[in-house]
Amino acid sequence: MSNDWDPLAERSALECVHVFGVELRVGDRVRLWPQKKADIMDMALEGKVALIEAIEQDFEDNIQLAVVLDDDPGREFGMMRQPGHRFFFSPDEVEPFEHEKTTEPA
Repeated sequence: MSNDWDPLAERSALECVHVFGVELRVGDRVRLWPQKKADIMDMALEGKVALIEAIEQDFEDNIQLAVVLDDDPGREFGMMRQPGHRFFFSPDEVEPFEHEKTTEPA
């Protein structure tokens, strides 16, 4: 009897995910809109801007974006994948973020 499923086998990493028709990649910024409102952190993170640090997919093919908050004073710890400075959101809980471009007076 052969079992083809190997949970430890290498899976190819996702390079991008599409949200509102926009292709998001590691290094892109998103605005967070937690949908579950499961705890106080969801309320505290609502509307925050974050950088996508990784795009991860579990064995059930659920996609999670690992993000680091722009305004986190411990941001470098999040980039080192330290707990408490890295948060996970599904693609339906984020929106692409672009800085508003300001025009200089002529």
